[in-house]
Amino acid sequence: LFAQPKIQLVNFASGFDLPLAIEHCGDSRFFIVERDGLIWVLDSLGNRLDTFLNIDARVNSTQNEQGLLGLAFDPNYASNGYFYVDYTKNGTGDTRVARFSVRANNPNEADPNSEFTVLEQFQPAWNHNGGCLKFGPDGYLYISFGDGGGANDTQNYGQNKKTFLGKILR
Repeated sequence: LFAQPKIQLVNFASGFDLPLAIEHCGDSRFFIVERDGLIWVLDSLGNRLDTFLNIDARVNSTQNEQGLLGLAFDPNYASNGYFYVDYTKNGTGDTRVARFSVRANNPNEADPNSEFTVLEQFQPAWNHNGGCLKFGPDGYLYISFGDGGGANDTQNYGQNKKTFLGKILR
């Protein structure tokens, strides 16, 4: 009577190095975020079109919970070409949320020199960085920050209103 549906997985695309997110900008393309600092753009059939963004030299991805951790396209991306990323900075491991722009002459490539820093947050440890970015239905960018490391929020940052750690910002 209550039969379970049969689910079959189909490989859409492969050959990525530590992929951790897939996003879209409102058209038929897909964007694959790799932890080491690359974003690939794929067509609707899973074919790689280009390296959309390469900020590998700026990204610290030496530990499991570090790297390029989030991508969100501006709700008006089709007209302004803005998108946002969250990554741990090379050298310090601190979190940077930055805005980039797509190149005017190539919709499959972003301009790595267009980086505009929106926010930076000190990270006391290499883990619990958070990193998810999403635009809400209200049009605001939501930024998630982990608790700064250590098991069970050892520094109680989640309860401390004087830090962004352990919070979701709007």
